Amino acid sequence: MTRQIVLDTETTGLDPAQGHKIIEIGCVELLNRRLTGNNYHQYLQPDREIDEGAQAVHGISNEFLADKPRFADIVADFLEYVNEAELIIHNAPFDVGFLDAELKQIGPEYGSVNTYCRITDTLVMARKKRPGKKNNLDVLCKEYEVNNSQRDLHGALLDAELLAEVYLRMTGGQSALLLDSEAVQSGQQATASNQPRRLSADRSALKIVHPSEEELLEHQAFIEKMGEKCLWGRE
Repeated sequence: MTRQIVLDTETTGLDPAQGHKIIEIGCVELLNRRLTGNNYHQYLQPDREIDEGAQAVHGISNEFLADKPRFADIVADFLEYVNEAELIIHNAPFDVGFLDAELKQIGPEYGSVNTYCRITDTLVMARKKRPGKKNNLDVLCKEYEVNNSQRDLHGALLDAELLAEVYLRMTGGQSALLLDSEAVQSGQQATASNQPRRLSADRSALKIVHPSEEELLEHQAFIEKMGEKCLWGRE
């Protein structure tokens, strides 16, 4: 079973080396390329002011975060959730850099994100498929016909949900993104999507087209022309 976690974060600014922190984590779980509804979402108290530019992007204020837990309070649950999964991230160095900085601040025993997960960067994938073009999430939503009309502001969980749909379509498509409501509540994969699709009993019989005498002779001549190595000509 392949378990993938599509992850996004929102932060107080652009650079963890300048003391900027994560203020929101959003994760969407995929099992065998199907959404399960077993998502992870957490707002965090950063203990510092949010840059005006960052707040303009995500709309999250220090006042809203005042009563939220700190990263150290949720780190065990977060690492348990993502452990041994493949993380799907758009512009992975940004989010991973912030996560690694948070882990380092708590203690060296936590290591880095790549000790728990494999990491796939969808921005790198998109650039290979669309060289020389813009490949931000809004552009990719338009390219792969993913509805992002609710994305007035960035949000970690919303962006992870959009990226999950983009990733599935970018890597081969997905015909069953919608979930059974009970499966969403339980965090389990919708069972209906696993049931075999059966043909209708009153479906008309398939038409069988037999080769003509001339076609059979041409086929035999072609096999003989291929010589003794041809497996089709062996009895």
